[in-house]
Amino acid sequence: MKNPIIVVGLGELGSVFARGFLRLGYPVQGAMRNQDLNVLAKDIPEPQAVLIAVGEADIATVLQTIPSAWQERIILLQNELLPRDWIAAKLPTPTVISVWFEKKKGMDSKVVIPSPIYGSQAKLVFDALGKLDLPAYIVDTEAELLYELIRKNLYILTTNIAGLEVGGNVHQLQTEHPQLLQDVAQDILEIQAYLSGQTQDADRLMTGLLEAFAGDPEHGCMGRSAPARLKRALSFADQANLEVATLRRIAQQRL
Repeated sequence: MKNPIIVVGLGELGSVFARGFLRLGYPVQGAMRNQDLNVLAKDIPEPQAVLIAVGEADIATVLQTIPSAWQERIILLQNELLPRDWIAAKLPTPTVISVWFEKKKGMDSKVVIPSPIYGSQAKLVFDALGKLDLPAYIVDTEAELLYELIRKNLYILTTNIAGLEVGGNVHQLQTEHPQLLQDVAQDILEIQAYLSGQTQDADRLMTGLLEAFAGDPEHGCMGRSAPARLKRALSFADQANLEVATLRRIAQQRL
């Protein structure tokens, strides 16, 4: 019998991955985000993998509670994720997927573009998504992983924060408000450079952003998390003494 896979956080995304793992023939053990994982680790000391599927607001707390026996088996999927998050928890490099499909209650998963995966459990994740007809691909280097994480952060933060000002969908943002798109994206890239400790190729990232726009042109810009994302971005900008004038203007008008 295959070793079980533990899924911490059984929301919409966690449930999608759990279904994929089950279709591969793995037993799946669910865990709530506030559950004592060390107690569970005594019963399951050697899981095949441990998927952390809690939201980004809870990820730092959960990573601090990972049992030592599980630390080489972690899979992460959060938005706004960067290496600093697992480094702060003194974890080795986990398997990471940048999720580019949307799953909401009562609807099927909606794909924007294929989801990149990196790490020792990448094939497991790739195969699980394949069982659900969700496109993905494996990247080979930590440098490429960092690009993919920043590309997703750029997409989420730019669309959400610009959406606070103009609403609409990503096609409208690109075609009707190109200067706002450029200005918000530039501010976000400055913050991402500070958080990652590296300056990425801005042209490549903008091309990657527009590729995602083309994948789902009607994707709404402003999710319910947009105000919190803007506040969090500005807190990082304050730490780094960044001007980010466009973000500050939107905050002054909308928060």
